[in-house]
Amino acid sequence: MIRRATAVWNGSGKEGKGHLTTQSSVLNETQYSYLSRFEEGIGTNPEELIAAAHAGCFSMKLSFLLSGAGFVPDELHTTCHITLEGGAITSSRLVLTACVPGIDAEKFGELVKEAETNCPVSKLLNTTISTEYTLS
Repeated sequence: MIRRATAVWNGSGKEGKGHLTTQSSVLNETQYSYLSRFEEGIGTNPEELIAAAHAGCFSMKLSFLLSGAGFVPDELHTTCHITLEGGAITSSRLVLTACVPGIDAEKFGELVKEAETNCPVSKLLNTTISTEYTLS
């Protein structure tokens, strides 16, 4: 399986602007710029998209692991915080609130750690990854 996205950039790094389009067209010429990346401008940015990808990938991997262990989650709510410092992504912090009937905290913690380590986006990222979770 291969997925694709396209970026078009016009102009200099600081004054220019660009847009992103994904294969599914969920993003369709979605604006990004210096302002949306480093300040509070309108549009998206690569770090925000990485955060969305990591939160989604981790949640899906954890769901598969839970199901394989005989537990069906009612909800996995994951927020990912990507930190960009000194021109590099220095960390990805996943914050999970989960409702998984019947699972004990120890087993859940094991599966969270496995998902953190083995979801495809975690494997791609060359950074520190951490996960905080609340199980209800």
